Amino acid sequence: MTITVIKNDHAGREVWRYTGRVLARGATWVQLEARFNRPHDVQTPYHTFRRGDRFVEWFYADRWYNIFAMYDVDDDHFTGWYCNITRPARLDGDAIYADDLALDVFVAPDGTLTVLDEDEFSALPLDEATRAAARRALDELQRLVAARAAPFEAIQPLD
Repeated sequence: MTITVIKNDHAGREVWRYTGRVLARGATWVQLEARFNRPHDVQTPYHTFRRGDRFVEWFYADRWYNIFAMYDVDDDHFTGWYCNITRPARLDGDAIYADDLALDVFVAPDGTLTVLDEDEFSALPLDEATRAAARRALDELQRLVAARAAPFEAIQPLD
């Protein structure tokens, strides 16, 4: 089954949409497979996102984040996880709506965790309850990574 992901900004305005293939579904979550479909590769200090990279994505209706496991377009080797701090996803049949709150986490294959866009998050006009929920979500992701809990069990520490 194909599903459409609608990424919104903090105010609920659509900023991007793409489709993916549903891999699994539960009462409060959806796992899907999608391809990085930006027009060009995106180079960052921590990772290069390449057009066509394969993402396995988890969206949750009861958590303030989503998680993407990323695989290289050329040889499908695992390149890390990208986590977005969001309001809980709205799972609506063949669509997922995610309101992005700017705060992100990149987790390298060796478990190195980088918190991203804290300045952007701080600048958003969010109420204190939303801001606190986002910070709790960041703490939860950090605990999951440290514990190598699903889906982070594939962390391979450097020797």
